[in-house]
Amino acid sequence: MSLTAASLPDDPAALKAMILQLQASLRAHDLLVQSLRLRIARLKRQAFGKGSEKIAREIEQLEFALESLQVAQAEVAPPPEPESVETARVSAAQDEQGDGDAPEKAPRRRPRVSLDTPRERREFDPGDTCPDCGGALRLVGEDVSQILDMIAARLKLIEVARPKKSCRCCERMVQCPAPTRPILGSLAGPSLLAFILVAKYDDHLPLYRLNEIFARMGADIPDTTLAGWCGGAMKTLAPLVELIRADVLASDLLHADDTPIRVLDRSKKSELGKGVKEGRIWAYVRDQRPWSGGAPP
Repeated sequence: MSLTAASLPDDPAALKAMILQLQASLRAHDLLVQSLRLRIARLKRQAFGKGSEKIAREIEQLEFALESLQVAQAEVAPPPEPESVETARVSAAQDEQGDGDAPEKAPRRRPRVSLDTPRERREFDPGDTCPDCGGALRLVGEDVSQILDMIAARLKLIEVARPKKSCRCCERMVQCPAPTRPILGSLAGPSLLAFILVAKYDDHLPLYRLNEIFARMGADIPDTTLAGWCGGAMKTLAPLVELIRADVLASDLLHADDTPIRVLDRSKKSELGKGVKEGRIWAYVRDQRPWSGGAPP
């Protein structure tokens, strides 16, 4: 509920009652947040073995509920924001510290950025003369704070021009060869294909949503074209995939995981349209080297 100064009562007793009610609401909110964090921590420890897929889905739902509560709490009383970011690399052991059963209060930490994040200095200089008396100013120090900003992705159309030239002596025609493309005869460049593949297979964005994102950037790329680019990119990357597969399967020690998923089956029809079938994902990890930021279980 949003309140303005004009809508508040003038009676001190009524104001005190409202404050007590808000404090009780915030305490209940904090207890619910801590309860969700505790439940998520317990489920994460049970995320291996039988029924792990069901537990993973429950964790996702709880984390979504926790996120909604935190957003609502920040809307009422935004937490203080740090004026700087951390650039030091923190080990995975330090990241996992504090994942116990019931942390009393989740520790707040600064946002982290990599050491190679571009930096830009914007200096606001008051000038060389005093605005009051006109005297000369001398530097005695400076206050420095940080703002973490983002440069939005944008599309760029590259025109490849290859001038044709002829020799004045022998009349030979000279022209540079056309640059190679990830997909022969395709309009998509390597950076665009990388963006599409990461968005679809890592961020789980369907192609119709990518079509909407590109439309906001000023380009209408049909879903069928995006699907063709994904298929062409898969064909281009197939030799690299086979090399990785051979290297992984050649290990003396191999970890495997079988995950069933629901996928569209265009050959089956139902009352709601296209049918679904059960697909499977097999993931393999070799030897005891750490992956994904932590040691294997």
